[in-house]
Parts: sequence; structure tokens; C-alpha cells
Amino acid sequence: MENGLQIPAFDSTKGRKLFASKGCVVCHSVNGIGGEDAPEFAAEYMDDPMNAFDFAAKMWRGAPAMIAMQEDEMGGQIELRGDELAAIIAFVHDADEQAKFSQADIPHT
Repeated sequence: MENGLQIPAFDSTKGRKLFASKGCVVCHSVNGIGGEDAPEFAAEYMDDPMNAFDFAAKMWRGAPAMIAMQEDEMGGQIELRGDELAAIIAFVHDADEQAKFSQADIPHT
């Protein structure tokens, strides 16, 4: 904790699971798996080093369109806690963890 702020862990393995289970994969893709309605989240296209707060700010700027798409595609808005968002951001930046992502990660509904 610094200056009274707590920064959650950036756990890319947890992020890989959340990317699929939370529904990000409906619109975004990794390894050619997932939707095509939103930008691909391949680590090779991410800034290195990547500022997680800039990534979150970009999500915030796109929130109205993203929420509308979530409601249309999934019937409701995705809910994320701070630790879950940190994990997804870590996954988006981790090429090694992305290499493990497959159809098997997507839960069957």
C-alpha cells in the first residue's frame, strides 16, 4: 500500500480464466478465439511496458459503447471488481499466458 492506495495483484493466469468467464471473449479475441466486434487483445499489440491505468482509462472512455454491446450480446453489463480488472489487464499483456488460451477456457452455457 502506498499513500493509502491498495494496488491489486496482476495475476495473468486468473485473468485468462476471467477473460472467458466474465464474457470479454464474446467481443474481444485472443489467439483468434473470440468475438470480432471489439479490438483484439493480443499482447503483441500492447505497449511495453503497459500502464494499467491508461488501459483502464481507455476502457472508461469506451464504456457507453461497451455497455451497450454487452447488453445486446449478453443481456446485461459485465460486473468487475478491481482485482478482476487487474487480472484481465495482466492477461492482455502476457504473451506466455495468452499462448495457453484455447476454446477449452470458454465455459459452456
